[in-house]
Amino acid sequence: MKNGNMKVRNPILLVLTALIWGVAFVAQQQGGEMLGPYSFNGIRSLLGGLVLLPVLAVMRRKGEKEKSNRRELLIGGCLCGFFLFAGSTVQQLGLYYGAGVGKAGFLTAFYIILVPMLGIFIKRKCGFHIWAAVLLALVGFYFLCVNGDFVLKGADLLLLACALLFAIHILVIDYFSPRVNGVAMSCIQFFVCGILSLIPMMTENGEGLRLLLVSQEAWIPVLYGGIMSCGVAYTLQIVGQKGVNPTVASLLLSLESVFSVLAGWILLGEALKGRELLGCGLIFIAIILAQLPIKIDKRYI
Repeated sequence: MKNGNMKVRNPILLVLTALIWGVAFVAQQQGGEMLGPYSFNGIRSLLGGLVLLPVLAVMRRKGEKEKSNRRELLIGGCLCGFFLFAGSTVQQLGLYYGAGVGKAGFLTAFYIILVPMLGIFIKRKCGFHIWAAVLLALVGFYFLCVNGDFVLKGADLLLLACALLFAIHILVIDYFSPRVNGVAMSCIQFFVCGILSLIPMMTENGEGLRLLLVSQEAWIPVLYGGIMSCGVAYTLQIVGQKGVNPTVASLLLSLESVFSVLAGWILLGEALKGRELLGCGLIFIAIILAQLPIKIDKRYI
Protein backbone atom coordinates (compact mmCIF):
# COMPACT_ATOMS: atom_id res chain seq x y z
CA MET A 1 0.00 0.00 0.00
CA LYS A 2 2.88 2.30 0.84
CA ASN A 3 4.53 1.67 -2.54
CA GLY A 4 1.23 2.40 -4.27
CA ASN A 5 0.97 5.74 -2.51
CA MET A 6 4.54 6.63 -3.54
CA LYS A 7 3.75 5.86 -7.19
CA VAL A 8 0.98 8.46 -7.07
CA ARG A 9 2.61 10.97 -4.72
CA ASN A 10 6.15 11.16 -6.11
CA PRO A 11 5.24 12.14 -9.70
CA ILE A 12 3.02 14.86 -8.23
CA LEU A 13 5.98 16.14 -6.21
CA LEU A 14 8.10 16.29 -9.37
CA VAL A 15 5.41 18.28 -11.21
CA LEU A 16 5.25 20.62 -8.20
CA THR A 17 9.04 21.00 -8.39
CA ALA A 18 8.78 21.94 -12.07
CA LEU A 19 6.02 24.43 -11.23
CA ILE A 20 8.13 26.11 -8.55
CA TRP A 21 11.13 26.36 -10.88
CA GLY A 22 8.99 27.64 -13.74
CA VAL A 23 7.46 30.43 -11.65
CA ALA A 24 10.94 31.21 -10.31
CA PHE A 25 11.80 32.80 -13.68
CA VAL A 26 9.36 35.60 -12.80
CA ALA A 27 11.04 36.07 -9.42
CA GLN A 28 14.45 36.05 -11.08
CA GLN A 29 13.47 38.69 -13.62
CA GLN A 30 11.90 41.01 -11.04
CA GLY A 31 14.56 40.39 -8.40
CA GLY A 32 17.36 40.99 -10.89
CA GLU A 33 15.80 44.25 -12.05
CA MET A 34 15.36 45.55 -8.49
CA LEU A 35 18.55 44.36 -6.81
CA GLY A 36 20.87 43.77 -9.75
CA PRO A 37 21.60 40.32 -11.20
CA TYR A 38 24.62 39.58 -9.02
CA SER A 39 23.11 40.71 -5.73
CA PHE A 40 19.90 38.78 -6.32
CA ASN A 41 21.77 35.62 -7.28
CA GLY A 42 24.12 35.81 -4.31
CA ILE A 43 21.51 36.59 -1.67
CA ARG A 44 19.05 33.93 -2.83
CA SER A 45 21.82 31.30 -2.99
CA LEU A 46 22.96 32.00 0.57
CA LEU A 47 19.33 31.92 1.68
CA GLY A 48 18.86 28.57 -0.08
CA GLY A 49 21.84 27.14 1.83
CA LEU A 50 20.44 28.40 5.13
CA VAL A 51 17.05 26.82 4.38
CA LEU A 52 18.67 23.40 3.88
CA LEU A 53 20.54 23.47 7.21
CA PRO A 54 17.42 22.48 9.24
CA VAL A 55 16.73 19.71 6.70
CA LEU A 56 20.21 18.31 7.33
CA ALA A 57 19.68 18.55 11.09
CA VAL A 58 16.45 16.54 10.84
CA MET A 59 18.13 13.92 8.66
CA ARG A 60 20.93 13.48 11.17
CA ARG A 61 18.44 13.22 14.02
CA LYS A 62 16.74 10.38 12.18
CA GLY A 63 20.08 8.62 11.99
CA GLU A 64 20.61 8.78 8.24
CA LYS A 65 24.11 7.56 7.46
CA GLU A 66 26.60 9.55 5.44
CA LYS A 67 27.42 8.02 2.03
CA SER A 68 30.91 9.40 1.71
CA ASN A 69 33.85 10.98 3.43
CA ARG A 70 34.01 14.70 3.88
CA ARG A 71 36.63 15.13 1.16
CA GLU A 72 34.31 13.77 -1.56
CA LEU A 73 31.43 15.82 -0.22
CA LEU A 74 33.51 19.00 -0.18
CA ILE A 75 34.90 18.48 -3.69
CA GLY A 76 31.48 17.64 -5.11
CA GLY A 77 29.81 20.56 -3.35
CA CYS A 78 32.46 23.05 -4.49
CA LEU A 79 32.38 21.89 -8.12
CA CYS A 80 28.58 21.96 -8.18
CA GLY A 81 28.63 25.38 -6.53
CA PHE A 82 31.02 26.77 -9.13
CA PHE A 83 28.95 25.59 -12.10
CA LEU A 84 25.74 26.65 -10.38
CA PHE A 85 27.24 30.11 -9.88
CA ALA A 86 28.38 30.31 -13.50
CA GLY A 87 25.09 29.04 -14.93
CA SER A 88 22.77 31.04 -12.71
CA THR A 89 24.83 34.22 -13.16
CA VAL A 90 24.69 33.95 -16.96
CA GLN A 91 20.96 33.17 -16.72
CA GLN A 92 20.36 36.24 -14.55
CA LEU A 93 22.27 38.40 -17.05
CA GLY A 94 20.16 37.02 -19.89
CA LEU A 95 16.98 37.98 -18.05
CA TYR A 96 18.47 41.33 -17.01
CA TYR A 97 19.33 42.24 -20.60
CA GLY A 98 15.86 41.70 -21.94
CA ALA A 99 15.05 38.02 -22.47
CA GLY A 100 11.44 37.28 -21.58
CA VAL A 101 10.50 34.81 -18.87
CA GLY A 102 8.99 32.29 -21.30
CA LYS A 103 11.93 32.41 -23.71
CA ALA A 104 14.38 32.07 -20.82
CA GLY A 105 12.58 28.98 -19.57
CA PHE A 106 12.69 27.23 -22.91
CA LEU A 107 16.28 28.12 -23.77
CA THR A 108 17.44 27.02 -20.32
CA ALA A 109 15.69 23.69 -20.96
CA PHE A 110 18.25 23.00 -23.69
CA TYR A 111 20.36 21.41 -20.95
CA ILE A 112 18.19 18.28 -21.22
CA ILE A 113 19.41 17.84 -24.79
CA LEU A 114 22.99 18.96 -24.12
CA VAL A 115 23.50 16.45 -21.29
CA PRO A 116 23.48 13.35 -23.54
CA MET A 117 25.53 15.23 -26.15
CA LEU A 118 28.23 16.01 -23.60
CA GLY A 119 27.99 12.40 -22.46
CA ILE A 120 29.85 11.43 -25.65
CA PHE A 121 33.04 12.74 -24.03
CA ILE A 122 32.64 10.19 -21.24
CA LYS A 123 31.97 7.40 -23.79
CA ARG A 124 28.17 7.40 -23.65
CA LYS A 125 26.61 6.62 -27.01
CA CYS A 126 23.74 8.80 -28.25
CA GLY A 127 20.91 7.17 -30.16
CA PHE A 128 19.42 8.53 -33.37
CA HIS A 129 16.52 10.04 -31.44
CA ILE A 130 18.95 12.30 -29.54
CA TRP A 131 20.35 13.77 -32.73
CA ALA A 132 16.82 14.15 -34.13
CA ALA A 133 15.92 16.01 -30.94
CA VAL A 134 18.93 18.31 -31.35
CA LEU A 135 17.94 19.16 -34.93
CA LEU A 136 14.32 19.77 -33.91
CA ALA A 137 15.42 21.96 -31.01
CA LEU A 138 17.63 24.04 -33.31
CA VAL A 139 14.64 24.64 -35.60
CA GLY A 140 12.62 25.64 -32.55
CA PHE A 141 15.39 27.98 -31.43
CA TYR A 142 15.33 29.62 -34.84
CA PHE A 143 11.60 30.37 -34.64
CA LEU A 144 11.86 31.50 -31.02
CA CYS A 145 14.90 33.74 -31.14
CA VAL A 146 16.09 34.57 -34.67
CA ASN A 147 14.53 37.59 -36.33
CA GLY A 148 14.24 38.34 -40.04
CA ASP A 149 17.84 39.48 -40.51
CA PHE A 150 19.25 36.34 -38.82
CA VAL A 151 20.68 38.29 -35.89
CA LEU A 152 20.59 36.68 -32.46
CA LYS A 153 20.17 38.92 -29.45
CA GLY A 154 22.92 38.90 -26.89
CA ALA A 155 20.48 37.81 -24.18
CA ASP A 156 19.58 34.71 -26.23
CA LEU A 157 23.24 33.70 -26.50
CA LEU A 158 23.67 34.18 -22.75
CA LEU A 159 20.77 31.81 -22.10
CA LEU A 160 22.27 29.19 -24.41
CA ALA A 161 25.56 29.51 -22.49
CA CYS A 162 23.51 29.08 -19.33
CA ALA A 163 22.05 25.82 -20.69
CA LEU A 164 25.57 24.51 -21.42
CA LEU A 165 26.76 25.36 -17.92
CA PHE A 166 23.72 23.74 -16.34
CA ALA A 167 24.32 20.62 -18.47
CA ILE A 168 27.85 20.37 -17.03
CA HIS A 169 26.39 21.00 -13.58
CA ILE A 170 24.02 18.05 -14.04
CA LEU A 171 26.87 15.75 -15.13
CA VAL A 172 28.88 16.74 -12.05
CA ILE A 173 25.87 15.97 -9.85
CA ASP A 174 25.39 12.66 -11.68
CA TYR A 175 28.97 11.70 -10.81
CA PHE A 176 28.93 12.70 -7.13
CA SER A 177 25.31 12.02 -6.09
CA PRO A 178 25.73 8.23 -5.69
CA ARG A 179 28.80 8.87 -3.52
CA VAL A 180 27.60 11.65 -1.20
CA ASN A 181 24.61 12.91 0.76
CA GLY A 182 22.61 14.83 -1.86
CA VAL A 183 21.08 17.38 0.51
CA ALA A 184 24.45 18.10 2.13
CA MET A 185 26.08 18.58 -1.28
CA SER A 186 23.27 20.89 -2.32
CA CYS A 187 23.68 22.93 0.85
CA ILE A 188 27.42 23.33 0.16
CA GLN A 189 26.81 24.27 -3.48
CA PHE A 190 24.40 27.06 -2.50
CA PHE A 191 26.90 28.53 -0.03
CA VAL A 192 29.73 28.29 -2.61
CA CYS A 193 27.52 29.94 -5.24
CA GLY A 194 26.56 32.70 -2.80
CA ILE A 195 30.15 33.36 -1.75
CA LEU A 196 31.38 33.48 -5.37
CA SER A 197 28.58 35.94 -6.13
CA LEU A 198 29.94 38.35 -3.51
CA ILE A 199 32.80 39.27 -5.88
CA PRO A 200 30.67 40.64 -8.77
CA MET A 201 28.19 42.02 -6.22
CA MET A 202 30.78 44.65 -5.36
CA THR A 203 30.35 46.16 -8.85
CA GLU A 204 26.74 46.97 -7.97
CA ASN A 205 27.84 49.31 -5.16
CA GLY A 206 25.57 47.75 -2.56
CA GLU A 207 22.39 49.19 -4.09
CA GLY A 208 20.59 45.84 -3.82
CA LEU A 209 21.44 45.43 -0.16
CA ARG A 210 20.29 48.97 0.61
CA LEU A 211 17.02 48.33 -1.21
CA LEU A 212 16.38 45.24 0.90
CA LEU A 213 16.71 47.35 4.04
CA VAL A 214 14.07 49.88 2.96
CA SER A 215 11.68 47.95 0.71
CA GLN A 216 9.54 44.97 1.71
CA GLU A 217 8.61 44.48 -1.96
CA ALA A 218 12.21 43.65 -2.82
CA TRP A 219 12.16 40.70 -0.43
CA ILE A 220 9.34 38.89 -2.27
CA PRO A 221 11.42 37.62 -5.25
CA VAL A 222 14.44 37.01 -3.01
CA LEU A 223 12.46 34.87 -0.56
CA TYR A 224 10.80 32.95 -3.38
CA GLY A 225 14.13 32.39 -5.16
CA GLY A 226 15.93 31.32 -1.98
CA ILE A 227 13.31 29.40 -0.03
CA MET A 228 11.03 28.00 -2.72
CA SER A 229 13.28 27.64 -5.77
CA CYS A 230 16.47 26.59 -3.98
CA GLY A 231 15.45 25.00 -0.69
CA VAL A 232 11.93 23.60 -1.11
CA ALA A 233 12.06 22.58 -4.77
CA TYR A 234 15.40 20.79 -4.42
CA THR A 235 14.10 18.82 -1.42
CA LEU A 236 10.92 17.91 -3.31
CA GLN A 237 13.05 16.71 -6.21
CA ILE A 238 15.06 14.40 -3.96
CA VAL A 239 11.92 12.92 -2.37
CA GLY A 240 9.98 12.77 -5.63
CA GLN A 241 12.64 10.94 -7.63
CA LYS A 242 12.67 7.98 -5.25
CA GLY A 243 11.09 5.01 -6.99
CA VAL A 244 10.37 6.97 -10.19
CA ASN A 245 11.92 5.93 -13.50
CA PRO A 246 14.66 8.48 -14.33
CA THR A 247 13.22 9.03 -17.82
CA VAL A 248 9.77 9.75 -16.38
CA ALA A 249 11.31 12.05 -13.77
CA SER A 250 13.20 14.01 -16.46
CA LEU A 251 10.04 14.41 -18.51
CA LEU A 252 8.09 15.69 -15.51
CA LEU A 253 10.84 18.13 -14.52
CA SER A 254 11.08 19.41 -18.09
CA LEU A 255 7.59 20.85 -17.57
CA GLU A 256 9.49 23.70 -15.92
CA SER A 257 9.76 25.30 -19.37
CA VAL A 258 5.99 25.16 -19.92
CA PHE A 259 5.29 26.62 -16.48
CA SER A 260 7.74 29.47 -17.16
CA VAL A 261 5.74 30.50 -20.24
CA LEU A 262 2.46 30.29 -18.33
CA ALA A 263 3.92 32.24 -15.42
CA GLY A 264 5.19 34.98 -17.72
CA TRP A 265 1.76 35.18 -19.37
CA ILE A 266 -0.32 35.15 -16.15
CA LEU A 267 1.91 37.18 -13.83
CA LEU A 268 3.70 39.55 -16.22
CA GLY A 269 1.33 39.72 -19.18
CA GLU A 270 4.00 38.48 -21.60
CA ALA A 271 2.24 37.34 -24.77
CA LEU A 272 4.31 35.30 -27.20
CA LYS A 273 3.69 35.67 -30.93
CA GLY A 274 2.64 32.73 -33.09
CA ARG A 275 6.17 32.26 -34.43
CA GLU A 276 7.59 32.20 -30.90
CA LEU A 277 4.89 29.77 -29.69
CA LEU A 278 5.79 27.46 -32.58
CA GLY A 279 9.43 27.60 -31.52
CA CYS A 280 8.48 26.82 -27.91
CA GLY A 281 6.39 23.86 -29.06
CA LEU A 282 9.20 22.42 -31.19
CA ILE A 283 11.73 22.78 -28.37
CA PHE A 284 9.44 21.07 -25.90
CA ILE A 285 8.78 18.19 -28.34
CA ALA A 286 12.55 17.88 -28.75
CA ILE A 287 12.98 17.71 -24.98
CA ILE A 288 10.44 14.88 -24.78
CA LEU A 289 12.03 13.07 -27.75
CA ALA A 290 15.47 13.26 -26.13
CA GLN A 291 14.13 11.53 -23.02
CA LEU A 292 12.33 8.63 -24.74
CA PRO A 293 13.59 5.22 -23.54
CA ILE A 294 14.69 4.00 -26.99
CA LYS A 295 17.01 1.02 -26.64
CA ILE A 296 20.37 0.87 -28.38
CA ASP A 297 22.56 -2.21 -28.77
CA LYS A 298 25.59 -0.81 -26.94
CA ARG A 299 25.55 1.81 -24.25
CA TYR A 300 29.23 2.59 -24.41
CA ILE A 301 31.57 3.13 -27.32
